[in-house]
Amino acid sequence: MTYRQQKREQGVMMIEVLIGILIFSIGILAMLGMQTLAMRATIDAKYRAEAGFLANEILGVMWGDPANLASYADASCAATTRCAAWRTRVAATLPGGLTPNVTVNNRAVTVVVSWQGAGQTSPSNHTMDAQIYRSTD
Repeated sequence: MTYRQQKREQGVMMIEVLIGILIFSIGILAMLGMQTLAMRATIDAKYRAEAGFLANEILGVMWGDPANLASYADASCAATTRCAAWRTRVAATLPGGLTPNVTVNNRAVTVVVSWQGAGQTSPSNHTMDAQIYRSTD
């Protein structure tokens, strides 16, 4: 190789190293993005599971007290000790401080538990419907 050819090839290795670092950096950034999405999905799944558990909890309480179903509806929930305690537990467990909604229509009960996590523009909801019968029905 002549001196002139060597002079032309100087710096080629530096360009190869810089391109390698660029490709490596893009890969690391992509992995960090995937990690962030995975964490958000895990947190969302946790809140959904908690909301389902809490909705199922109040339905279980209502199944145990079918004669007083109307007292668990939103308007009279504060007067019922178990219902008020459940609402406090919902507020302490799920983010956003949203009040759960319980509607009772004869024997049909609908429980809507809502939460709004950090970075969410609109609240998420978990809805459970049940038909609660007394032993005399």
